[in-house]
Amino acid sequence: MPQLILASTSRYRHELLSRLRLPFDAMAPDVDETALPGEAPAALAERLALAKARDVAARFPGAIVIGSDQVADLAGEAIGKPGTHAAAAVQLRRMSGREVVFQTAVAVVAPGLAAIERAEVRVRVRELSDAAIEAYLRADQPYDCAGSAKVESLGIALLDAVESDDPTALVGLPLIRTCALLRRAGLEPLA
Repeated sequence: MPQLILASTSRYRHELLSRLRLPFDAMAPDVDETALPGEAPAALAERLALAKARDVAARFPGAIVIGSDQVADLAGEAIGKPGTHAAAAVQLRRMSGREVVFQTAVAVVAPGLAAIERAEVRVRVRELSDAAIEAYLRADQPYDCAGSAKVESLGIALLDAVESDDPTALVGLPLIRTCALLRRAGLEPLA
């Protein structure tokens, strides 16, 4: 079996890929994640996922490399990782009572293959009081998550609904699409 590499240092993506029970290594890609002028959130996610996979694949010829990226889209505006408590509170206030679309792209680069898939997750955020935002942020500290919420944790209490055909996409790695891409690269997760 060729070496499988996750082009990410995200603990969330690492945990998700571990669910497939395939041996893999994780490597940090060297990619500038700055959006291009006028770049739509979906295009940004796709470009970065492929760039991450290509960067690591260039260092490990013969490997199967998975790259992924997620961008939260609030009315066409990319919402990134907040980094701080104050920035997360601002994001959640802006998202309160609105729909946010999470664009999650996954790419697989392997000998003879460079393919990408994108999963779209629609999230309806309930009306949030400042007290609810503060309580949530103190409990979950989602400062490294696009959109300032961990749906796999207490962040689920912030939402009215989640719509997706690939449930792990919201956490950062759409596993249904990842499995399909791995099969295209010649790696069957159930073998």
